[in-house]
Amino acid sequence: MQGGGPARELKAERRLVFQEQREGVQHDRSWKDQGNEQTGFLESGKNSSRKGVRTKSSEKAASDDHSVPVARDEVREGCPPLGLETLKITDFQLHASTSKRYGLGAHRGRLNIQAGINENDFYDGAWCAGRNDLHQWIEVDARRLTKFTGVITQGRNSLWLSDWVTSYKVMVSNDSHTWVTVKNGSGDMIFEGNSEKEIPVLNELPVPMVARYIRINPRSWFDNGSICMRMEILGCPLPDPNNYYHRRNEMTTTDDLDFKHHNYKEMRQLMKVVNEMCPNITRIYNIGKSHQGLKLYAVEISDHPGEHEVGEPEFHYMAGAHGNEVLGRELMLLLLQFLCQEYLAGNPRIVHLVEETRIHILPSLNPDGYEKAYEGGSELGGWSLGRWTHDGIDINNNFPDLNTLLWEAEDRQNLPRKVPNHYIAIPEWFLSENATVAVETRAVIAWMEKIPFVLGGNLQGGELVVAYPYDMVRSLWKTQEHSPTPDDHVFRWLAYSYASTHRLMTDARRRVCHTEDFQKEDGTVNGASWHTVAGSLNDFSYLHTNCFELSIYVGCDKYPHESELPEEWENNRESLIVFMEQVHRGIKGMVRDAHGKGIPNAIISVEGVNHDIRTASDGDYWRLLNPGEYVVTAKAEGFTSSTKNCMVGYDMGATRCDFTLSKTNLARIREIMEKFGKQPVSLPARRLKLRGRKRRQRGGRANT
Repeated sequence: MQGGGPARELKAERRLVFQEQREGVQHDRSWKDQGNEQTGFLESGKNSSRKGVRTKSSEKAASDDHSVPVARDEVREGCPPLGLETLKITDFQLHASTSKRYGLGAHRGRLNIQAGINENDFYDGAWCAGRNDLHQWIEVDARRLTKFTGVITQGRNSLWLSDWVTSYKVMVSNDSHTWVTVKNGSGDMIFEGNSEKEIPVLNELPVPMVARYIRINPRSWFDNGSICMRMEILGCPLPDPNNYYHRRNEMTTTDDLDFKHHNYKEMRQLMKVVNEMCPNITRIYNIGKSHQGLKLYAVEISDHPGEHEVGEPEFHYMAGAHGNEVLGRELMLLLLQFLCQEYLAGNPRIVHLVEETRIHILPSLNPDGYEKAYEGGSELGGWSLGRWTHDGIDINNNFPDLNTLLWEAEDRQNLPRKVPNHYIAIPEWFLSENATVAVETRAVIAWMEKIPFVLGGNLQGGELVVAYPYDMVRSLWKTQEHSPTPDDHVFRWLAYSYASTHRLMTDARRRVCHTEDFQKEDGTVNGASWHTVAGSLNDFSYLHTNCFELSIYVGCDKYPHESELPEEWENNRESLIVFMEQVHRGIKGMVRDAHGKGIPNAIISVEGVNHDIRTASDGDYWRLLNPGEYVVTAKAEGFTSSTKNCMVGYDMGATRCDFTLSKTNLARIREIMEKFGKQPVSLPARRLKLRGRKRRQRGGRANT
């Protein structure tokens, strides 16, 4: 992104200092933490306090001419997941003895895969064998020699059925014909499986086995169910420079960042390191506290941190509303480091972004939930551990439902009273202490009311798509319906700007994460056409503030293994930057009075778009628009309105469109009379007073 010479040397020097600062943080961690960082999966996989987590200790391994065990002193070296959940393992690498039907084929036997609402033939929630007998199996072709160390299993994801495997054998092979069963002593080892369908269970092999193929052979299953399972395989691929397939699919990053999972203390420490490295452009603050009292930390990045600069738009990213959707949180921490490093290195694109935008990054909105998920670990938390706040609330759907207020008023033609198309007030019941509202939700609302955000993205996980409002269907009794906002074309562009620059979102060859194929809209979706949600953050932001908010689902795996973070960063890095740059699209300007003073709370209307925005406290505004010519009107109480034609071009950078408003005659009269301590008299009262005086005068003449 930048040339050589002094700039490159400066960048290298700055990164070296950053690395030293970061290592100072790591040295503060306990020896155990450092050891866990080295052993990857064992950081979480050996947490035997997690319910449902079982590990088998390494006992004697049987000697077998065909077996391929690894030396005993390597047993405790942990290996990461092969990637069934992350889709690194393709459908073509999964095979099974039999399947009930296509939707329950081997390709559906992935850890945490979710069934469709109808659990239909194409998208069901596990691999299920066609027969219930001891000859069934599911296998993975790693496509290269791999040191296998463990297996994680789940039952079938289903609302209606209870299917899981309670015990199984493990076999390995180099050619898929000759198989070696994992032994324990002199006999085949039987691994204990699941006792219900959702909690993942880890079993470590007594000694690691080197092979290309690994096969799971169910030996028993739930009495009233069938042979069904989802799984993940732990293994370390062995070096193979001749393997073209592997080299073609390798992903590396050149960014020197801290690629690890950070608990609450480590997150705060990393923020501190970034702040110390870039004190002139960063500021750490908090927007409130969680239910458990953890501060909700945010980092501001700006050339004048701590103040709103007139004419400069405000942008935010937030992540972790669902505490177990961890990838977004780590991407935010990586973005903080990246922006600091690139600014110090003089990267012109980043320097321009920082100097022209006030950026706010809130990595963990639900730290209580995250700590629960962190205890479970990246593979063992299941689909929902840590999703909700400590008091069981889903933050993402915990905002006031303003859609219904607006739509009901429109259906009644705004009778008996008109509801504005923007800045809709929060209902009184929602503000009461007895309302079921998370303290984290209230903190976000206060934050968004205080800062005039123009654009925002909330990062989520479990899918790979960008969702834009409305998130709630307008028709009663429907669960899915396209529900566009008046700014639908703008939202579509904003969503596409992220999806199209992501490495995978718009890839037509990409396998769907679970059940939804978003390729027909290029990796984007209207939230309500996907599934309806009342009280979403996106809808609330659009109807209560100036901010256009979108939900960015950054990966199929909510909580990827630490080893996946460099690749996930590469997948999302360009998109994260491009999306921030979109805050500079459309029109911007000042609304002033005749004396040049900014008018706060002035309304900016665009002809043909039934959604207004308002000026900030200094009279500045930003209105996101796609390229085109627009008729724009500015109006404020006590002022005559002003209308202009404003042109938005295709080049990046908002078009300047300023307004000067004159006071109305009545407002001028009131201002003059107040200046001299007199109150203006309303016209009807003045007329009555004059009539009374005339009557008295006529009565006096008659008496004389």
